[in-house]
Amino acid sequence: MAGRVPGQTCCHVGLCGAVLLLALFVVQSGGVAVMSVDLGSEWMKVAIVKPGVPMEIALNKESKRKTPVVVSIRNGEREFENDALTVAVKYPKQAYRYIHHVLGQKYDSPQVARFQQQFPHHELVKDEERGTVLFKHDEETLFSPEEVLGMVLNRSREIAEHFAEEPIRHIVITVPAYFNQAERRAVMRAAELVDLTVLQLMNDNSAVALHYGVFRRKEFNATMQHIMFYDMGATGTTATIVGYQVVKTKEKGITDTHPQLVIKGVGHDRYLGGLEMELRLRDHLADVFSKEKKASVDIRKSPRAMAKMLKEAKRVKKVLSANSDHQAQIEGVHEDIDFRTKVTRVELEEMCADLFDRVAGPVRMALKSADMTMGEIDQVIIFGGGTRVPKVQEALLKAVKKSELGKSVNADEAAAMGAVYQAAYLSKAYRVKKFVIKDAALYPIEVDFSRPIKNEDGSEGVKVVRRTLFNRMNPFPQKKVMTFNKHTTDFEFHVNYGDLSFLPEEEIKTFPSMNLTTIKLAGVGAALEKHAEEPNTEFKGVKAHFRMDESGILNLDKVESVFEKQEEGAEGSEDAEESTLAKLGSTISNFFTGGSEQKEDGEVGTGEETDGQEAPEGTPDQTPEKEAEEKPEEKPEESPPGEDKTGDKEEKQQEPSTEEEQKTEKTQDSSDSDSEQPSEESPLDSSKEEEKKETQPKNATEEGEAAKNATKKEPEKKVAKASTVKEDIGVTTTVLDLNDPSTASLEASVEKLKVLMERDLARALKAKALNTLESYIVDMQDKLYQEEYEACAVEEERDQIRARLSEMSDWLYEDESESATPAVFKEKLQELKKLCKPVNDRVKENRNRPKALAGLKDTLNHSTVFLKTLQNISEDAFTQVEKDTLATLINDTKAWKSSMVKQQKGKACHEEAVFTSKEVEEKDKDLQREVAYLLNKLKNYRPPVKKPEKSANKTASNETASGNKTKDENLKAENDTVTSEDTVKDKAGDADPTNEPVETQEAAPDTDKAKEEKQSEDPHSRQETNDEL
Repeated sequence: MAGRVPGQTCCHVGLCGAVLLLALFVVQSGGVAVMSVDLGSEWMKVAIVKPGVPMEIALNKESKRKTPVVVSIRNGEREFENDALTVAVKYPKQAYRYIHHVLGQKYDSPQVARFQQQFPHHELVKDEERGTVLFKHDEETLFSPEEVLGMVLNRSREIAEHFAEEPIRHIVITVPAYFNQAERRAVMRAAELVDLTVLQLMNDNSAVALHYGVFRRKEFNATMQHIMFYDMGATGTTATIVGYQVVKTKEKGITDTHPQLVIKGVGHDRYLGGLEMELRLRDHLADVFSKEKKASVDIRKSPRAMAKMLKEAKRVKKVLSANSDHQAQIEGVHEDIDFRTKVTRVELEEMCADLFDRVAGPVRMALKSADMTMGEIDQVIIFGGGTRVPKVQEALLKAVKKSELGKSVNADEAAAMGAVYQAAYLSKAYRVKKFVIKDAALYPIEVDFSRPIKNEDGSEGVKVVRRTLFNRMNPFPQKKVMTFNKHTTDFEFHVNYGDLSFLPEEEIKTFPSMNLTTIKLAGVGAALEKHAEEPNTEFKGVKAHFRMDESGILNLDKVESVFEKQEEGAEGSEDAEESTLAKLGSTISNFFTGGSEQKEDGEVGTGEETDGQEAPEGTPDQTPEKEAEEKPEEKPEESPPGEDKTGDKEEKQQEPSTEEEQKTEKTQDSSDSDSEQPSEESPLDSSKEEEKKETQPKNATEEGEAAKNATKKEPEKKVAKASTVKEDIGVTTTVLDLNDPSTASLEASVEKLKVLMERDLARALKAKALNTLESYIVDMQDKLYQEEYEACAVEEERDQIRARLSEMSDWLYEDESESATPAVFKEKLQELKKLCKPVNDRVKENRNRPKALAGLKDTLNHSTVFLKTLQNISEDAFTQVEKDTLATLINDTKAWKSSMVKQQKGKACHEEAVFTSKEVEEKDKDLQREVAYLLNKLKNYRPPVKKPEKSANKTASNETASGNKTKDENLKAENDTVTSEDTVKDKAGDADPTNEPVETQEAAPDTDKAKEEKQSEDPHSRQETNDEL
């Protein structure tokens, strides 16, 4: 599969590296952010990519990098994160956690019974429509696991949108690699309920492998490196063997090299994780409490007490990972009895001894599925919260027989960061560095069907045929085509899981059904009858096109009947040779069937298979490593290692040979039409042919005539052309493992979640309005006792406000306020603001008036100085009217200010002010506006320039030159010196042939006019002068 996957680093280092490695080129600016969520059974981590933020973990409202996967609904109010955890302890039945256990499971599944045993406070009922599990919340409300998971996914989107500050809809979700078809479809359905577009369901082990590889892409080469990733989470453990190497890829005709990762082996244990350890420690604490304390009711019968015990067990287990012992203590755990006891790490290890023995199980399973040994593994890297337990690391180190365990990936965030890299790749808004990924399907899938046969005694019977569609560890996404060439009427076939004997019996029972779907076809006989009477038409069978998409979900894209029609050619066409496609198909089929003409029914080929060309059955498997070495440029749709790979490979090996034969025949036609050469020659034959070619020019004419004769004989061997005709077949699919909900059920679920979201929104608006009102009341009650407010309000006024504030505060804590709407809170807030407005305005004026007067004083001083400066400027710059207008405005403002200040001086703060700060600001603005006008005019002013008389200067120069001739030798020497300088300048001009002679005039004395002219010609000097002024 062509994918791209990031590796992992520490939080801060990873983000810095992402900026360098994630080459983002945004093609649009708004609403292009994408997100990923590492959906664990206990925690989820949300990551985003947006313009300017290459890869980042989104923080929740509590500024935490990971969020508990828990939802609580009590009294119609829905809570998430820590608020939901609080409800989970006090009211366990109304909080939902560890949804993975019952997701995609039937009611009678052993896994559901296991969940009920671990969390007995939940009341589970059967969904009569689908046979799945429902949570009975109350007498009127039921929730399906998909609905609860949809709430969690919607919450993850809210976290991402709040962090990204823009709406997000596209998401990549990580799921455990051992999820089956029903579980994967359930996750997709949960996202659909909350209107999320899932770009891909990505296996969490692949996401971690991608994150690891992206930041080490320069370390890989053509030699494959094998890394084992060991993940122990809250409820499951997975060991994955990943091969890294650099391969050549061809896209749009361009060949390039890119790093690639291949999932070569996977082993897992669904029930080995941190939760199982915590549950055992919880039961241990309950036993100690029952022995030491006397309670009227057994603590195990109290859901609240057991929830408190589980919470404390989680805390103690975490502390014991770094300490040898710790005190477990809970206040009022049961019947108001406090509990305290000491727990040691040795005791915990004894409780979980059998769990630690199972640590090596996933490692052995992964090695077996990859057909490898630990000696071929270069490194073992651990991640996941469960790997922090020292005994787990000790048992794993013993199993893998390595000197140390790698800890170079972030145990919590690696999967989320890898998935968000994949989200950026799948999004059309970004361009990222390519990293090819080939994920693998854990469970084999087969197709079985029946067909009528004739027994030896002549009676008719039915034979059941089974064909493997996807082998274990087949890469995906991938397309497969299955051909049914023995059915001439409508029929049906079944898609089932293959051999699952490699799984424990307990896990096999968790599959809803071994049968996935039943496919009924309609229109096969009609299509055959339609083309039966057409001449030269051959029935090539019914082809079913299967596809395992990027999310690991199997789909049937289409079913069609295929016919090959031979078009009539030249004379003798009835005995014409078979078409190239037919010959190629026959060659491959004969290769695997020993030359027999009989073709097997239900043969499987790749999605790239040409119609009418049969793929062989029962071909040997080819390992992913060998496939990568032999065909590094293959596309994701091409056949991966599997049952039918060799047949497809043989087919491709035939193609170059055919092209070589064509080239050889062409050479023969132009050289020697009577000779025949094999398509593949030995080096000796090749050398002889070269010698023969060297002598060709001597007989060129004869050879040309022979070629013409061969061309004339060619029509006798003309091959009839073949065309393919396809007829679509009607398909009816019946899901057998876990029925999809009906349209009405889906609509009801969407409406249920919509109502909850509307409640959440209304509650948030109400809480915001209530908090605003409460804050205003508290703030005003405090301010009324401040000296400033006491001075600006009389005692009677203050008492009136205090009474109203106290009355409103009491109302907030009464039952009446519980039913109040946000509009009521806003109305009461406006009432209080209106009551307090006079006092607040007086206080505001008392604060702002001195500042405004100080500002006006500064403006008056600057304006007065500016007015004095204007008196020394020429009349051409400003008119007298403008000067008089400024002077009048300054005098009027001074007079107004003096009068207002004098009148206000005798007023108290609580009395009405003579003038306001706003009036002062208006006066200040008027004065500043007039000064700014005059300054702007001065800035743009240019004094008139008087040009000097050139003739007068020229006459004076001539007279000076003639007078110099009559002087003595000393004066003449000085003139000669001046002349020599001019001569140097002339020579310099003559040296450049491009310079034309320019008339020059002697420098005139620096008179006042000349200085003025020089100054006017220099704009920079004028600007500096104006600036100084």
